[in-house]
Amino acid sequence: MKAILFASCALLSACVSGGDPVLRREFIYEPGPHPQIHATTIAETPAGLVAAWFGGTREKNPDVGIWVSRQVDGGWTPAVEVANGIQPMNKDGLQVRHPCWNPVLFQPRQGSLMLFYKVGPSPQTWWGELRTSDDLGRTWSPARRLPDGYLGPIKNKPVQLADGSLLCPSSAESAEKNSRWTVHFERLALDGKTWTTTGPINDGVAVQAIQPSVLFLPGGRLMALGRSRQDFVFATESSDGGRTWSPLARGSLPNNNSGTDAVTLADGRHLIVYNHVAGTPGKWGGLRTPLNLAVSQDGKDWRAALVLESDPGEYSYPSIIQASDGLVHITYTWKRQKVKHVVVDPSRLVGRPIVDGRWPL
Repeated sequence: MKAILFASCALLSACVSGGDPVLRREFIYEPGPHPQIHATTIAETPAGLVAAWFGGTREKNPDVGIWVSRQVDGGWTPAVEVANGIQPMNKDGLQVRHPCWNPVLFQPRQGSLMLFYKVGPSPQTWWGELRTSDDLGRTWSPARRLPDGYLGPIKNKPVQLADGSLLCPSSAESAEKNSRWTVHFERLALDGKTWTTTGPINDGVAVQAIQPSVLFLPGGRLMALGRSRQDFVFATESSDGGRTWSPLARGSLPNNNSGTDAVTLADGRHLIVYNHVAGTPGKWGGLRTPLNLAVSQDGKDWRAALVLESDPGEYSYPSIIQASDGLVHITYTWKRQKVKHVVVDPSRLVGRPIVDGRWPL
């Protein structure tokens, strides 16, 4: 990498001395041209970090587009809308605009920076689109609609496998009144054109789950975990490169029917960022505070590492990556108004036991 980000505390305007694992907290986006934001994503390119989110009047409004900011010289560029849901004129000469949803940035080992996102009136009717950038996020290609039936990574980043293909964690929400939430996995071949799919791997009734993240386990195995309607983070494993998966199982962490994200670190440990709070019976979901970071050696026994937010408000839909210098970058929705960015030194994380589902004080 030509630009190694945050290589030392001297480069951090808000560096914390001592053993605090949090090196920096900042807002990438302050309230501006789009009053509501959600669903952040972050990636590292050879030129630095790039972040994206969807923003507009409010979620589901037709004016919601995908906005991007790049980190340059330690600061973030003004947000630029790089995608919207404007459709070609119909036969009556009318032009329709649909909202955009859930951007996912990914920088493969070779090739262009990728921006996956969804377009459509609702999660039950949306479709996947892809734009690419050959200049590290400055400009973007025209939108390319994914093949029918493919959505791309639904919220969280894909992982690149040993053969160069991308394994995209995905999910679907059916259109009936009691919507079925199912998890599946899509694979994009090294040629960048050939898509295949696995799943759904659950019936969407016994365990209603969406928005998985993929972790790497020893021996070439994979684990996926994510959001459910059953008040727990679900988990599933694959021993054949994501072609088949075990039944969805109940993980050890609570879930409030809100998005999570996870990453496997270079040292083999795993991190998950999520709201450590269960749902509210009879309601859509639980509070989206606090926002927490947990660490695990095996993806099953999770230990408390950090509380990122604990005040009243919504802190949700996080994204997490480990950069080439070893530091961890987390972005998330801050009260639907701002994009928060936190930099963590994982070597300073100390995990404490979570007993009976209670976060230690």
